[in-house]
Amino acid sequence: MRFGLTILPEHPWPTAVSLWREAEAMGFDHGWTFDHVTWGGLPDSPWFAALPTLAAVAATTERLTLGTFVTSPNNHHPVQLMREVLALHDISGGRFLLGLGTGGDLDSRAMGDDLTLRNRVDRFHEFTDLLDWLLSGDHVDADGEYYRARDVRTLPGPVRGADPVGVPFLVAANGPRSIRLAATRGDGWLTYGGPADTDEQWWSLVEQAAGRVTDALAAAGRTGDFPRYLNIDAGPTFTLTSADAFEDAVGRAADLGFTDVITHWPRAEGPFAGRRELLEHVASEVLPRWRSTPGAGAWATSPDAGSAR
Repeated sequence: MRFGLTILPEHPWPTAVSLWREAEAMGFDHGWTFDHVTWGGLPDSPWFAALPTLAAVAATTERLTLGTFVTSPNNHHPVQLMREVLALHDISGGRFLLGLGTGGDLDSRAMGDDLTLRNRVDRFHEFTDLLDWLLSGDHVDADGEYYRARDVRTLPGPVRGADPVGVPFLVAANGPRSIRLAATRGDGWLTYGGPADTDEQWWSLVEQAAGRVTDALAAAGRTGDFPRYLNIDAGPTFTLTSADAFEDAVGRAADLGFTDVITHWPRAEGPFAGRRELLEHVASEVLPRWRSTPGAGAWATSPDAGSAR
């Protein structure tokens, strides 16, 4: 089992940089930040862009792999995003993980979209296909329903289509269509399970989604390692309310075949309210007990972490 820590992009950089460095020093394997125009959990909070934040983090850390949680068509165009991904891949020395998802209602409205959920899923699939093409080739032309490209140059790419994967696509999916996309186009799967009133209901949703991913991988004929990332704080209970709650969540995730779990830096109040002392205890006492658990994530963070798979 491997462990991620999400730091919300709500802090000015002099504060944020110390949190990211501490996350690396605590021994977390990957660090994440939300990629939204506005996050519904903190609509009145200061908020900074994810990709510039991760570029700054990449320049000030050495080992931590860095991911978006998640990047969507709501606020990105594949052609411009290709350039930003290439920059992050370069600045981080290959430590960038690209989380991709359909995106939520709030950002969609903020960008003036008037699309049904079905249309947004259609757009996400086209977005992902074109972005994969842009990161895998050069002189790209495309005529889609939502996106067009005209002889787009992509140097210094390509950064996909190689082994090991240069920039992994971690596809966030809960519904059947996007789970199939994760199984066919993705290099890993991200999930938050879904909305639920109780923890048991939430874990039931997670279990159902995990089963659908297993079936989709089999249908796609994919074998071997396929990383599975679970946001263990998406249920009703924040897992860093106690060390026991955190360890129980990790155990249940492992039983369902997840290779990686992601928690959040505790905040003073509101979403993810908790104590820093508990985070430090979990990092020093709980994480090491799971290091030898089978099913570690595919993108290990070793001294030469950048290209590990």
